[in-house]
This record gives sequence, C-alpha cells and structure tokens, in this order.
Amino acid sequence: MKLEIINVTKSFKEKIVVNNFSLELKSGECVGLIGPNGAGKSTLIKMISDIIDPNAGEVLLNGKKISKMKREIGYLPQYPNFFYWMTARETLMFMGQLSGVKKEVLTNSIPEILTKVGLKAEENSKVGTFSGGMKQRLGIAQALLHKPSLIVMDEPVSALDPIGRREVLNLIEEIKKDTTILLSTHILSDAEEICERFAIMKDGTKIEDTKITDLLNRNSENKLIVEITAKDRKWVDTIKKLPYVKDIEVVGLKVKVKVESIEENKASLLQNALEHKVDIVKFEMNNDTLEEIFLKLVGQK
Repeated sequence: MKLEIINVTKSFKEKIVVNNFSLELKSGECVGLIGPNGAGKSTLIKMISDIIDPNAGEVLLNGKKISKMKREIGYLPQYPNFFYWMTARETLMFMGQLSGVKKEVLTNSIPEILTKVGLKAEENSKVGTFSGGMKQRLGIAQALLHKPSLIVMDEPVSALDPIGRREVLNLIEEIKKDTTILLSTHILSDAEEICERFAIMKDGTKIEDTKITDLLNRNSENKLIVEITAKDRKWVDTIKKLPYVKDIEVVGLKVKVKVESIEENKASLLQNALEHKVDIVKFEMNNDTLEEIFLKLVGQK
C-alpha cells in the first residue's frame, strides 16, 4: 500500500485552506496529521477520502487516482452520523451494503468486527442509546467493514470524555497492527501515544514531516541534569575535563551538563558518576516537550 498526496491545493471562494500539500504513506505506518484548529486538516482528510476534489494536485493510492480506489479506504469522520433507531448490527449491515459488500459476507463478518471494537454485547442495542465512545467505536467498525488497506480518521477522540477517549485510543492501537492509519488531531498527547510519525500543518501548509524521536532530538539542547548531594560538588570539576562535555551550569545542587549528543553521552556521564561514587538524587534530560516544540512551530510567522 502506498498513498501519495501530491501538491494538493484547496480553496473556498478566495480563501486557500490547503496549500500545495504533499505527503507519502507506506504500508504499516500510523501517521498523525497534527495542527491547530483551522489548519486545514479536515479539508485535507476529505480530499484524501475523495469526499471533495482538490483545485490542484492529486491523491494516488498504489499509483491510481483515489476516486478509483475508494474500496481500499476506510473513513471515520469526526462526528459519525448514524440512524438512532437502528441497532449496531443493522447499522453495519446497511452501511456495508451501501459500500457494495454482499449481504452474505456482512452476515459473517459483522459479529467478528463488533467483537473487535468491543461492541458484540451491544449488537442488538439501538445506536440512540450509545455513549460518544461507543458511537466512535461503531464508526471504526463501519470503516473496517470492507477490509480497507488504509483507514483515515478525522479527529477521532477530540469530542469524547476521558473514558471514551481511552476506549478509542486503545482500539486504534490494536487496529494499527493490521492497517495503515492516517489520523488527524490537535491533541498532541494522543498523537504521541499512537503515531510514530507526524505531519504538522499550519495555515494549510505542511511545515514538518518527521518521526517523533527526530523532532525531539532536533529541538534538544543536549543538556543532562544531574541532581547531586552537597558532598559531591567536587565531581563537577572532574566532568569539566570530559571530551564530550561542552558546558556546565550549576544551580544549587543541580548540575546542567551540555553534551555533544544525549543519546551517545548520557550513559557515559552516568557511568562516570557511579565510578566516582556520586550520590545521584535525580538524572534527567532537559529536552523541550512535544507540546513546547509544537507551540514554537505553529507560532512562527
């Protein structure tokens, strides 16, 4: 499976909502499309799902136009719209047939899918009685009905309470083992938990496409913080001589050590402290959090 979003642009009247956006997804990836409200995420998701057409550019799945590959895509809108008087089973039967899946195939697959999303016990319950989290899980079930190779989700947990969020995040964590996922969200903690890679949008434009670890490393000051006891102050003079130590700042009993590379040097610094029998109270990295990095990126003009 290969999804290619190539120089896609979409405008409404005079306003450009998505601007020359390109992105590529390969089989097995779980990519978070993140950005503040109004960044253009939902519009891009709808173009990928062939709900609306771009003004320019194209979306390809396995080298073919997305309009010819809709059977390979499962789509979960931010607010799934179901008939409240239908049961969960009737809803999936109805939606599956709309998608062109044969009735006999649905009869066999619906119980399995309801089990997968944790709704088997509610098979004959009316959707009108469902909580927000249950409706979202039913939405994921309908997106899985035709066994797509790609699932596109638009803000799947932003409207849910903490219990519903946890239910849906756990489910996404499970289904990403078998399916490629593109997930839009403005909730960074959710994206950080389930996605390995981010595409960050601002004002309709892609400003980052990176793995989380790379983003954190690039925005790191490469500082390690070692909190010690008063008797170990002399150790500071020792580590000043280490070749990978670039700078030291002492604040009380906290020693801020700037090194060449956190990943390569943190074990060496810790080993040196142990060799000198330093009483370590705390040992941590002084990196910006993902939220701090995100705010810097989307705040840039």
